[in-house]
Amino acid sequence: MNRIVDKEFFSENVVKLEVEAPLIAKARKPGNFVILRVSEKGERIPLTIAASDDKKGTITLIAQKVGVSTEKLAKMNVGDCLHDLVGPLGKATEIHKVGTILACGGGVGVAPLLPIVEGFKKAGNRVISVLAARSKDLIILEDEIRKWSDEVIIMTDDGSYGRKGLVTQGAEEIILREKVDECVAIGPAIMMKFTALLTKKYNIPTQASLNSIMVDGTGMCGACRVTVGGKTKFTCVDGPEFDAHQIDFDEMLMRLGGYREEEKAAYEQYCKIN
Repeated sequence: MNRIVDKEFFSENVVKLEVEAPLIAKARKPGNFVILRVSEKGERIPLTIAASDDKKGTITLIAQKVGVSTEKLAKMNVGDCLHDLVGPLGKATEIHKVGTILACGGGVGVAPLLPIVEGFKKAGNRVISVLAARSKDLIILEDEIRKWSDEVIIMTDDGSYGRKGLVTQGAEEIILREKVDECVAIGPAIMMKFTALLTKKYNIPTQASLNSIMVDGTGMCGACRVTVGGKTKFTCVDGPEFDAHQIDFDEMLMRLGGYREEEKAAYEQYCKIN
């Protein structure tokens, strides 16, 4: 059983869970994710592994309440057990020494960014991280990112923390200031799209970790398909990371919104009876 051993709310809608999963903790690498279910009839939720502890046999997951399933997950407490948990899934990040890494994280995208930043720093790179969110209370894992970064820039839409502006503004400041050898972008699809457009302008190789709709996580259902370089790829087995300059973000954004009305209706119904 995958028991929850620690729980912490970063904000009203973002929760961190430390879960017992010794085999996954031992095998996971930066970029890997898991799929879990809260209950037998629950939806399958893909979440990136933000951290792991081999000695404790635990992994750290961070989720944002956006619908019924994540609401139920956030209501679970220390001592409760997930119905099932499978992983590590997906291809691990290709960590290598290249020079200067620009790491761009938006919102809860900072969670999957953390192990990647750590990996690149341990490989001997200079790492500059730009964290962005709508407001101060949505900036997460700042201290952990700072531990593995040479420099951290904070951007908030409303200017409540760090500097007012978008992640691309902070990123372009770095690009204009010094040579950037590679960029990693993780966050909302629209944020990754415009980060990719920025780095393409400056000819900087960029990887984006995609958050497409996912069901089985093994490449059989095809729900997570995306177009990369004109070819169909499956996020769960071919990714989740792809060359950001080759991703058809407009198609991905359209697919992400395919069930928005149904999800909204289900959540409203759930809130009425709970």
